Amino acid sequence: MPEVSKSPWLPFGVPPGAQIALLTLPHAGAGAGTYRAWGAGLAPRVGAYPVQPPGREKRRNEAPIREVTRYVRELAPEITARLQGPYAVFGHSTGALCAFELVREFRRLGWALPERLFVAGRRAPHLPMPRHRLDELPVEEVAEFLGALGGTPPELLADHLLLKQLQPLMGADFQVNEEYPYQRQEPLPVPITAFAATEDEWGTPDLMKGWGEHTSADFEMCTLSGGHFAIFEQAETVHDVITARLTDPSGAPVPEPRP
Repeated sequence: MPEVSKSPWLPFGVPPGAQIALLTLPHAGAGAGTYRAWGAGLAPRVGAYPVQPPGREKRRNEAPIREVTRYVRELAPEITARLQGPYAVFGHSTGALCAFELVREFRRLGWALPERLFVAGRRAPHLPMPRHRLDELPVEEVAEFLGALGGTPPELLADHLLLKQLQPLMGADFQVNEEYPYQRQEPLPVPITAFAATEDEWGTPDLMKGWGEHTSADFEMCTLSGGHFAIFEQAETVHDVITARLTDPSGAPVPEPRP
């Protein structure tokens, strides 16, 4: 795959030697660095191409985005100006919703669509989300909520001063996810693989199966054990599925979770 220039939205580029790029859109509060490390476990043929929304890491001095249309309309031209060759899209939680709307935006622009859309930790987009309004809660309640959700280091949960500083970013990201105004369109002609987790209240198998309504191509679901961050706890299984689909999209069985 040709080397591509970087931008604030795409700070790392595609790893050398990759034959297909995997755009990775992060969950609430996370950034490109998290998914650069996570994507390092993919097969060399598949190159993680992490997305960096404003408000975090090297973009921490920028105001975070609070609605999905602005997110994808700022991101899409950054990708279309740089990416050449085949690609797929992966999103977790808030990132799953943004990944879905990004592919819709590519369709609106008439740009080449991805080989596959991978989503995790977010119920189907037509299903309403509960609203938490994290930036309006006392910091103690934010710590309790994030602790129950999992995935946040205990030392951060205990540091209420730092958590207070991160609260506007978390609130903005949750607003993108929870106040999404779903609009019905024709299903995408893109295969979708959904990663559900048995203990994830936002992404149980029952909630994730609705993603099948949003593709006119094939749909499959891989069920992981665990909670909202099961894709990190069982990263090898997720990488196996992604590699299998982007290497042999013909419908080979989804790999079983590793012990």
